Amino acid sequence: MNDLIIYSSTDGQTKKICETIKNNLPLNDKIKIISLNEASDINLENSKKIIIGASIRYGRHSRKVENFVIKNKKILQEKKTAFFSVNVVARKNEKSTPETNPYVINFLAKTKWNPNKVAVFAGKVDYPNYNFINKNVIRFIMLITKGPTNTKNSYEFTNWDMVKKFALELKLL
Repeated sequence: MNDLIIYSSTDGQTKKICETIKNNLPLNDKIKIISLNEASDINLENSKKIIIGASIRYGRHSRKVENFVIKNKKILQEKKTAFFSVNVVARKNEKSTPETNPYVINFLAKTKWNPNKVAVFAGKVDYPNYNFINKNVIRFIMLITKGPTNTKNSYEFTNWDMVKKFALELKLL
């Protein structure tokens, strides 16, 4: 039985976090990272531990993530599981925990899933790699939430020490 990390990433930051988690777990050669798009081909019964990471875009997790969790909730409830959300709102201390982050709260309420471990990590604003519409919508969101608005720069908010700490905690599951 291998451990499984499933991710849904919009711009790649969630996948990068998954790789950091894997690299900080023991026996990481027995851990498989797959995108949510590949997950429908995987038999979850063959995994001892299942970790799901999902990013936020425009105020919500992908519907595919919600549907995957709801569809597989019975198996997920029988396994050791963890969930983490990646969102830029988590850059603010008052929204940086699972108990205070609105996206995590809403996701878990909507899916009615109770993972063994939950985390939230601040993501990245990568203006230079966004198309015109995303760049301006995200810039507007950053303006109203007092975030960075210079579209010539990228802003990484991920606290990698917290990601590594989460990985250490996953060892105890």
